[in-house]
Amino acid sequence: MHIAEMGQGPVVLLLHGFPELWYTWRHQILYLASHGYRAVAPDLRGYGDTTGAPPGGAAYTSLHVVGDLVALLDAVAPGDEKVFLVGHDWGAMIAWAFCLYRPDRIKSLVNMSVVFTRRNPTRKPLEALRAGYGNDYYICRFQEPGKIEAEFAEMGTKRVLRNFLTYRNPGPLFLPEGKGFGDNPDAPIPLPSWLSEEDLDYYTSKYEQSGFTGGLNYYRALDLNWELTAPWTGAQVTVPVKFLVGDLDLTYNSPGTKDYVNKGGFKKDVPFLQEIVVLKGVAHFIHEEKPEEVNKHILDFFHKFSASSPCCVA
Repeated sequence: MHIAEMGQGPVVLLLHGFPELWYTWRHQILYLASHGYRAVAPDLRGYGDTTGAPPGGAAYTSLHVVGDLVALLDAVAPGDEKVFLVGHDWGAMIAWAFCLYRPDRIKSLVNMSVVFTRRNPTRKPLEALRAGYGNDYYICRFQEPGKIEAEFAEMGTKRVLRNFLTYRNPGPLFLPEGKGFGDNPDAPIPLPSWLSEEDLDYYTSKYEQSGFTGGLNYYRALDLNWELTAPWTGAQVTVPVKFLVGDLDLTYNSPGTKDYVNKGGFKKDVPFLQEIVVLKGVAHFIHEEKPEEVNKHILDFFHKFSASSPCCVA
């Protein structure tokens, strides 16, 4: 497992999403390291420079990935009973699972973009997604091994990443077969101020090396994950949590999510949810788009649980 790490002090484990890598946390790594923490950001199973992951989606359930992370913590921080955890996108989903399976290893969690998903014992995830959004919905389009990879190859790795990383539509993402992202494939896509060509080149170089299959396998394991997590039906997340989301994030604007966040459902499932922060005018990649604000939110929350840490330098 490839990791990036910096700093000395309490460990903060940073979990990335799709289509990203450890690199998505570049701003947080520097900031946390300069404020008395040891930031550890892995390339998750199937991503980047982490090697040895099986090719099939059945090996990408949250149980597999949390198992990887427990072993990682045993290797990099064997003396630490508990660590701080930060997640975004798929990393947020893995972070929720980590807190369900091994709350004994987590001091507190700052999670971004994706709220906790209460397991529905009566309906599989893909059935619900197809019913709600149709077969062109991006998660449904990701299901057949090799098919979306071939379409991405035709579009070009850099173009695919540019489309994903600049996506700001608060509505659902559809990828109709043969139509890509619905844009003119020859039209330039300008990058936002928070993402440079050099940043995009780094992502591109790693995805050209590893391909997209590893990241897509997380989506392909959704129904298997649902089956295997039956014992956690109704379980609550019992670690202290702070949640951050942009008001333009497609996840925050999915049906029912705002009511879940604002009308008590979220707090019922995550009883130690202490803060919810909605950043105005911010889309999905919140920690890259607004790193200074997000860094401060992370630091302020973790300091509550780090009485012995010299982390509160202004």
